[in-house]
Amino acid sequence: MFGNLTPVVKNLLIINVLFWLGTILGDRMGLNLTAILGGFYIGSPDFMPWQIVTHMFMHAAVDGNGNVVLMHILFNMFALFIFGTTLEKYWGPKRFLIYYMVCGVGAFFFYHFINGFQLYQFTGSFFPSIEAVQLAGRQAQMIFYVPAVGASGAVFGILLAFGMLFPNTQLMLLFPPIPIKAKYFVIIYGAIELYMGLKNSPGDNVAHFAHLGGMLFGYILIKYWQKNTNSFY
Repeated sequence: MFGNLTPVVKNLLIINVLFWLGTILGDRMGLNLTAILGGFYIGSPDFMPWQIVTHMFMHAAVDGNGNVVLMHILFNMFALFIFGTTLEKYWGPKRFLIYYMVCGVGAFFFYHFINGFQLYQFTGSFFPSIEAVQLAGRQAQMIFYVPAVGASGAVFGILLAFGMLFPNTQLMLLFPPIPIKAKYFVIIYGAIELYMGLKNSPGDNVAHFAHLGGMLFGYILIKYWQKNTNSFY
């Protein structure tokens, strides 16, 4: 199975796993890499420019009790392997890497764009002071001080691309174990993410609008490439 790995997908898998292992090791040594490399809100005092890129290689690695968290990176890397390999073979390494990075960076900006409007509702400002955030309550503080991590924005962009380029490919769901065409899978998944994002349930720590941002930027880029067939890649 792993003999079919394409070069960009293989290197992305390696980088993500190394970051994940580094996060676990850093936690054991008292170094919080998530606080350095996670994607904080641009108005947060913890934001640094490199986080726009590095956040997409970080994943939840250790929970509050120090236990290793596996499912976050496992889901993302499995989807990257399954769908990314096909897309890289179709597009070629250079275009696939451009697409992956655009979706990941786009997810960051879209997610925090939505967060900015929420902060404005809580504080009356897109870039509030620390004091204003403290007074606004827990939700505002979560936006300001909890970083986004994970390759999910880029991965959801990959899912969208697969659904657009191979719409009638049959996929087999795990739960329930039924076949579904790729185009319907993407539509249903996107609708679920939109619903969950708008619902904004307390305790839901999934960045649904980052997922949607990856899909949105992926859609725009694919449409641009389709209209400009001689564009650089």
